[in-house]
Amino acid sequence: MQDIGKFLFLIGLVLAIGGAWLWSGRGLGWLGRLPGDISYQGDNFRFYFPVTTCILVSIVLTLLAWFLRR
Repeated sequence: MQDIGKFLFLIGLVLAIGGAWLWSGRGLGWLGRLPGDISYQGDNFRFYFPVTTCILVSIVLTLLAWFLRR
């Protein structure tokens, strides 16, 4: 059980560092600006929904989970 706790701690630490990196604005420049991402900007309104980015992240996470199960 201690090994699982250490593993979960490391995964959480990596996710926290990765989230802080992306939140700082230095992340992957192309991620979130792919063709197919919806962006609308009005006078006092801005709407952004990264459809293509969500699909790409979903495919990568699905493949990663599939490979880890084998």
